[in-house]
Amino acid sequence: MRFVAVYAAVCCLVLPSGAGAQAESPLVYPSPPGTGAGAWAPAYEKARALASQMTLEEKVNITRGFAADNVCAGTTGSVPRLGWPGMCLHDAGNGVRATDLVNAYPSAIHVGASWDKNLTYLRGLYMGKEFKAKGVNVILGPNAGPLGRSPLGGRNWEGFGVDPYLSGQLNYESIIGHQEAGVIANIKHLIANEQETYRRPYFGVEAVSSNVDDKTLHEFYLWPFADSVRAGVASVMCSYQRINNTYGCMNSKMMNGVLKTELAFDGFVLLDWNAIHDVNSVNAGLDMVMPLGGSLGNNLTAAVSNGTVTEDRVTDMATRILAAWYLVGQDVDFPVPGFGIQNLTLPHEQVDARIPESKPILLEGAIAGHVLLKNENNALPFTQKLTMLSVFGYDATIPRTKNTDNLFQLGYTSSEEMGQAVLGTPERFDQAARGGTIVTGGRAGANAPAYIIDPLAAIQHRAAIDDTWVNWDVTSLTPDVNPASDACLVFINAIATEGWDRTGLHDDFSDGLVLSVASRCANTIVIVHAAGVRLVDQWIEHPNVTAAIIAHLPGQDSGTALVKLLYGEAGFSGKLPYTMAKNESDYNVYAPCGRGADNTTDPQCDFTEGVYLDYRAFDAHNITPRYEFGYGLSYTTFDYSALSISPRGTSRSAACQTLWDVAARVEVTVTNTGSAPGQEVAQLYVGIPNSPPKQLRGFEKVPLDPAQSAIIAFDLTRRDLSVWDVVAQDWDLQEGNYTVFVGASSRDVRLKDVLTISA
Repeated sequence: MRFVAVYAAVCCLVLPSGAGAQAESPLVYPSPPGTGAGAWAPAYEKARALASQMTLEEKVNITRGFAADNVCAGTTGSVPRLGWPGMCLHDAGNGVRATDLVNAYPSAIHVGASWDKNLTYLRGLYMGKEFKAKGVNVILGPNAGPLGRSPLGGRNWEGFGVDPYLSGQLNYESIIGHQEAGVIANIKHLIANEQETYRRPYFGVEAVSSNVDDKTLHEFYLWPFADSVRAGVASVMCSYQRINNTYGCMNSKMMNGVLKTELAFDGFVLLDWNAIHDVNSVNAGLDMVMPLGGSLGNNLTAAVSNGTVTEDRVTDMATRILAAWYLVGQDVDFPVPGFGIQNLTLPHEQVDARIPESKPILLEGAIAGHVLLKNENNALPFTQKLTMLSVFGYDATIPRTKNTDNLFQLGYTSSEEMGQAVLGTPERFDQAARGGTIVTGGRAGANAPAYIIDPLAAIQHRAAIDDTWVNWDVTSLTPDVNPASDACLVFINAIATEGWDRTGLHDDFSDGLVLSVASRCANTIVIVHAAGVRLVDQWIEHPNVTAAIIAHLPGQDSGTALVKLLYGEAGFSGKLPYTMAKNESDYNVYAPCGRGADNTTDPQCDFTEGVYLDYRAFDAHNITPRYEFGYGLSYTTFDYSALSISPRGTSRSAACQTLWDVAARVEVTVTNTGSAPGQEVAQLYVGIPNSPPKQLRGFEKVPLDPAQSAIIAFDLTRRDLSVWDVVAQDWDLQEGNYTVFVGASSRDVRLKDVLTISA
């Protein structure tokens, strides 16, 4: 017997079953109107009242983009007659893009490596306040897709990690923060948007079709979107590529069926910029077109006249947009849309969006996403004064230029190369951004920082305090090494950007630099700023490589954060939000899908691996990773004890149970058994019957002083323990034994017990 689900069932997806067959996405019509339930009720009451006063042309006007004096990524039409000002929509991932006097926050992959819910919320809150100060109504983030099906994904760094539970929890916190700040969050990209290669149609070639079965869709790719809707997210962005051979922004199954019916989403669906569409996409569930009206301008009015689209559908589109505006309080004391987003080369009013309260959050966030991989013989922290310190590597210094596209941070030499990259010439992509240190990835998710404290600058300032002699050579591939060096720091990076996918997970250029220094320095410490998975096996076991750090993308306080960690003024607490393999071939999904041997113009990408990705696949196939999902060292040690499981209605037939009811509470005691203060990320995994061996279902980060203990509680909901039943089109809590694992990583399991689900 199944428990009561929180949303209605809609017909399942269809994958190919015979030779030459293609995946199909069922048609789901009509588009369900927003209900305005729960927290949405007051906003819908106001939105319906305002929409009822609008003419058809006015309602159409607020659903499409217009050219504007500001440089917002998109600007909606307005309704001056009724005093509705329109909205500015703008990017996003690291902070407010294409403007001045804002901060560059740690990237999402860096935040994912922190595993810190509270820091994630605060980042979302203060970032949201900056967007509001600049007059941005809709922040085009956070990101639940891509999750990271391919470790080469060019936009993986814009998401929090490869696991849907981790992504869901941190997207939830981000959305709460953004919308409490008064801006509309926009979760993207719906759905299975897992590669940049052929993400859009080019020169007669269709965009790739992500062919995903119904079970995988619900248990993996939809999971963080469901968390986002539960957080009250006010807008969702549909994706460029096809899902089961229907374009994302024309896919009625995804927008009408899954999002608006199953998840009961009451906000508006936003088109990714210039994603393929026609007027029928409105019937498929699309509510807003960007950046300009295109075929949904006058054509939408005409479509109502000829009966292709009902006026009720247009009214629902407008109502959803207005309700989102009211939901976050933009009807009260909100700046003129886009007034702080002006062309910086023209005279403009300066709007300083930064607030003092954000500064400690920026630095703490930068510190928290660093992951210590290796620390032989306590090479770190530097507890004694260093007489001589040597610094090598292109990533140690500030980029040679600063502009809103961060071209040199991406390894580009011109905007022309950027354009060629977007059009699909991956051979032009450089694995390393050799122009300087990276604090973000590239394109829409990036922004221009207020400043960059690069690693070498921060080291120099510390050296001035300690009277340390610093050698540096940040250009040579085989630099001279002074044998008197107490330590040698080697800085390399791995860059990624929107527009195309990475070509590999290491590069000979950077690895050769590390080996050159390590061959002549007995205390070589490697720091890798990385936009995703970066393999380290060419040098990680070298006896002279005593320590290694994955520094991810820390934002503008990069160097300051690193020096605090190197000198023990802060402790490492980051954990990997993905698996680092020993070899590329260890990943069951590695390269993005292409056009195949026959160079088809209709590329198909079959997600045949289902939910078995990253650590789930490594566990299922018994592959030993170099560093597992959830791994990260600390300057102290932690002990786990006293695991207990308290069932709460753990029967399949429990009456009136919903997905979000707690089925069991798990508690564990964590103790700092070392000599230094530290923060531990306690992780809970569950072995669900007929599923991967372990799936993340809880994590909590706790600060502890030496000898201090804390009891950590994890609530397991019925959703956490359920699987998707394709036939019943419902979640199913299976009868049987569920192994509960608690520990410091997906493989460093300290305690385990069994939870039994009865009939």
